[in-house]
Amino acid sequence: MPTDLSPTARALRAMEILQTRPGVTADELAAFLGVTERAARRYVGILREAGIPVESARGPYGGYRLGRGTRLPPVAFTEPEALGLVMAVLDGQPAATDVDDLVGSALGKVIRALPESVGRQAAALREHASAAPDRYSTRPDPATVSALVAAVAVRRRVLVTYRSEAGNEWEAEVDPWAVVVRHGRWYLLCHSHRADAIRTYRVDRVRAVQQTTHAFEPPDGLDPVAALEENLGTGWEFPTRVVFDAPLAEVAPWVRSPMGRLEPSGDGCVLVGSTSNPAMYAQEWLASMPFAFRVDGGQELRAAVGTVAARFAAALTDQPLTAASKDAVDPGHAERKA
Repeated sequence: MPTDLSPTARALRAMEILQTRPGVTADELAAFLGVTERAARRYVGILREAGIPVESARGPYGGYRLGRGTRLPPVAFTEPEALGLVMAVLDGQPAATDVDDLVGSALGKVIRALPESVGRQAAALREHASAAPDRYSTRPDPATVSALVAAVAVRRRVLVTYRSEAGNEWEAEVDPWAVVVRHGRWYLLCHSHRADAIRTYRVDRVRAVQQTTHAFEPPDGLDPVAALEENLGTGWEFPTRVVFDAPLAEVAPWVRSPMGRLEPSGDGCVLVGSTSNPAMYAQEWLASMPFAFRVDGGQELRAAVGTVAARFAAALTDQPLTAASKDAVDPGHAERKA
């Protein structure tokens, strides 16, 4: 902490520490303030003289804490905190550079409320930084997220209306275990009573949420992120089975959980899973694997791999592409022509 702060500034900083770290001891408070323990106790005394109730307790679980109902001053940010906040917002929501964006509007209010010495740098960062949008990220309705998180918190079953990528819509009664953000996408990890199985729903595809009176208990020791990763590779429309001519230990670092379950098989290994998008599975996942492999199951995935193989083979030919050959290596070519 800067050594040139006034006693008033240190007292306010002490109150902020008591607010964020209830139970802080005198020596810990002194370390945060950069003063002696005796001086830290003096700042606690200053707060009490100003009418701010600071409670203290002795013993191994003792320390200082603010009394209940204490009216605190507006939140104050240091310059590094303010810049870090702006950076985090722009990283997660590139559109926040636009004042008309929902998050951008909220960020603008925060910046305007900052003191001039802090807000100036934060405003400059927001104005002059550019953020490239993640084409895979999604922005669900904040009201939907709020409703799901509220149900997770009180452990109440919900009835959700869901629309799949293909446009099919249905209702499902689910136990909402957790809301997980993964690579710019928001997921609901839940137990579906309709399917009697674990399901992961994209929150941006949830059209309605209705909380019920039925309570539930999540599984003991649930790790939401690990459970989501494991579940993303199962239960999809198109089955996949890929055999690798390499040991499991070598292939495993290249396999992400959504790709499926990797198992040993003779001198090699086999990847068993499912996908809703065979084309993506083939050209973004399998095409990057530095091992010889064979698609042993899933006719849709076999067809997608065949398309990728034909496209790469065509890239090595000296012959000009005809309309027929373009259609063969790019199934969407004829559709775009029309």
